[in-house]
Amino acid sequence: MRRLSPSRLGRLDLLLGALVLALVVGVALVGVRWSEARATEQRYVDVRAAARAEAEAFTTLDHRTVEADTQRVLDGATGSFKRQFAGSVDQLTELATQNESVSQGKVLSVGVVSADDDSARVIVVADSTVSNVNTPSPQPRHYRIQLDLVRRGDTWLTSDLQFVS
Repeated sequence: MRRLSPSRLGRLDLLLGALVLALVVGVALVGVRWSEARATEQRYVDVRAAARAEAEAFTTLDHRTVEADTQRVLDGATGSFKRQFAGSVDQLTELATQNESVSQGKVLSVGVVSADDDSARVIVVADSTVSNVNTPSPQPRHYRIQLDLVRRGDTWLTSDLQFVS
């Protein structure tokens, strides 16, 4: 049997050490990228859920439960959108009560346009059926809504809502 010289053993040890180090670094990089991908995926899930809830709350209003319905919108809102909506609640309540309005919203699709750690823009496609004293038979309504969301702690809140065509 042939023996390796000490210098060859040293080079072999060095080569094996370099291979192990490369393997450890490679596994660590894959782990970091996997973790980042999971965080991005979870962010998109959370953003879509918040946008869905806010769009559904915004397109649902019943004159018999108007206070709870408007509060759901306010609970998912922040900033200028919250101030604007809060400023219209009294008028909205009065109109809904006078007209015995009922709108039942349903979100059909939610798409994230852009998102980073603290903000997102989302497009929501929603339908609702609307009835009131003038149109007692429910009428369909179709909406395309752009929502801008911001993250406050672990919660995504709507900071702007616009109808788009």
